[in-house]
Amino acid sequence: MAFTDAAAGNLALHVGDDPGEVRRRRRRLDQAAGLGHRSFRYMNQVHGRHVVTIAGNGVPAAAGSDTPTADAMVSLGEPLAVMVADCVPVALAGEGAGGAPVLGVVHAGRPGVASGVVPAAVARLRDLGAARISAWIGPSICGQCYEVPGGMRADVSAAVPATWCTTSRGTPGLDLPAGVRSQLEAEGVTVEYAGGCTLEDEALFSYRRDAHTGRFAGLVWTHD
Repeated sequence: MAFTDAAAGNLALHVGDDPGEVRRRRRRLDQAAGLGHRSFRYMNQVHGRHVVTIAGNGVPAAAGSDTPTADAMVSLGEPLAVMVADCVPVALAGEGAGGAPVLGVVHAGRPGVASGVVPAAVARLRDLGAARISAWIGPSICGQCYEVPGGMRADVSAAVPATWCTTSRGTPGLDLPAGVRSQLEAEGVTVEYAGGCTLEDEALFSYRRDAHTGRFAGLVWTHD
């Protein structure tokens, strides 16, 4: 498991960057992780709660494109990636039958947290036989920085109470990392790590800081 930063460059194909350079950066990550013939799988993220199961050999379990449209992926060992620049990236790992790895990643933005994409991903991991699931919550915008309208705070916190907060400026806010942690703990998942704030750390991409920014990635994989 790892989270990249701005030093690794933008890893998204949808932000106006040179596609060839993005793919070269992705290949460098594959090599740095020692994936051999494998590569990290990425999603077309849409702020929903759809979970895709990735089969072996880099092919989705259900018919579809090589880049599935979803906000969470799970696999029986296939390397997975989630891209963010303020939303909450979550990496998940558990043990399946015979100790085989069961992996997952989640893109948990405000709509995804409210609609339960994190519990949906955990449920899919358990459908694959995962036990003793652990989670790593990557860097994301913190509640002290994430200012939202009061009505939005009320709507999201009605679904996930732990998200309710007040920013450092005394305005309505949402603490998405706290919401994600509460959902994981409610599912009996052990949180091993939680990252810092993307807006406060200039070594990370932040959409709130710069709407034309790139995306960093949360990665989960096993070694051959």
